[in-house]
Amino acid sequence: MNKKPNILFTDDEDTFRNIMSKELDRMGYSVTCCSSGHDTIKNMNERDYDVAILDMNMPVMNGIETMKKIKSIEPTTEIIILTGQGSIENAVQAIKLGAYDYLTKPCQLKELDLLLQRALEKRKLNRENFHLKTLVKDVQKPSLMIGSSPAIKSVFKMIDKTAPSDATILIQGESGTGKELAAKMIHQYSKRADKPFVIVNCATLQETLLESELFGHVKGAFTGATESRVGLFEIAEGGTLFLDEIGELTVNTQAKLLRVLQSGEIRRVGDNRVITVDTRIIAATHKNLPLEVKEGRFREDLYFRLNVITLHLPPLRKRKEDLTALVQHFLQKFCKGEQPLDMQPEALRAMTLYDWPGNIRELENTIERSVVLADGNTITIDDLPDNILGRTYDLLSKKGEAALSEVEKNHIIRVLNEKKWNKPLTAKTLGISLKTLYNKMKIYDIDL
Repeated sequence: MNKKPNILFTDDEDTFRNIMSKELDRMGYSVTCCSSGHDTIKNMNERDYDVAILDMNMPVMNGIETMKKIKSIEPTTEIIILTGQGSIENAVQAIKLGAYDYLTKPCQLKELDLLLQRALEKRKLNRENFHLKTLVKDVQKPSLMIGSSPAIKSVFKMIDKTAPSDATILIQGESGTGKELAAKMIHQYSKRADKPFVIVNCATLQETLLESELFGHVKGAFTGATESRVGLFEIAEGGTLFLDEIGELTVNTQAKLLRVLQSGEIRRVGDNRVITVDTRIIAATHKNLPLEVKEGRFREDLYFRLNVITLHLPPLRKRKEDLTALVQHFLQKFCKGEQPLDMQPEALRAMTLYDWPGNIRELENTIERSVVLADGNTITIDDLPDNILGRTYDLLSKKGEAALSEVEKNHIIRVLNEKKWNKPLTAKTLGISLKTLYNKMKIYDIDL
């Protein structure tokens, strides 16, 4: 967050150039000095600069010609022209062609510093506007994670401690446990909350496409690259980049990501120019990364870089106390502002007995399905999927619950209706013999 602005200073007078290099460094800038326009362009092709200060009157390539080439390489770099009293008209022409402003030599250092601060602010705004054209950003604050169980309270405590820092965080947990939501919370409570939060799923893109997404590319870098494109590291400048399913990265991409974490510098695909980025990394995976490292599928050095702080998200089966609150939350979500449906106690009991291998994502999908299928204002046990009911029967049988017979009767009737009372098909669906089905229909007085 405190990186020095990169300034490119060009003047063909050795003494003046050396003095300005020392003064700009003393003022808190990172300075690269050049003696000619050609040297300036060479440096621009190697790294990213915030502001270029150019002497107007240079041999071979003057300030205006140098400025035009700089703008063709990086349009967001701001230009300040230094000129003598006799060349002010040329400086005004430079402003019309895209320079930010000009100063006459010799210049006051305070005046130069003020002008640099304004130019840096303009560059920052221009980059943000440019990046927002390629970024669909949710302007609402992310929803808080829901729950009051000891397991989720431990997660909240960890987020509170780690969010204000810039440390890299690795979020581990089974699929559907809310890793993306945890990353959003970390960003929301960090010093970067007013900057972009950018998400990339490493499992959904091929290696070449993923590199272009992360680092950007220049025009002509590969077939189909008809124009230059900014990568997600640059789009997330000042903010947070969330790398979901990082365990799916190829070894080649892992090496490039490691270089970014070590140096804070990226190169766009097809470009040799270094760009410094200030982006916090939060990574997530459902994989066992130590095992992936042991078996050679994940770089050990990258794992150690990512694993500065680890946040473990508990599966839903280990925080059943939160189930009722989560169910109510999703009922409100899918009833879309209307009065939420009621949940039959037997249905909630069945959901509590289920282990939820798909975790909160599976619960959310189940509630959405139940809201669609429910008749009237109440979700009943018959509105739940078969996998939940099957598990319920097993557990109720072991516990000797009196409600088992009613649950089983309702389930048999529901499957009979689904199969249009085709009893052989119903028996097969239920996993019982046809004879057993007839016996149960007789016991439960189900109309034959």
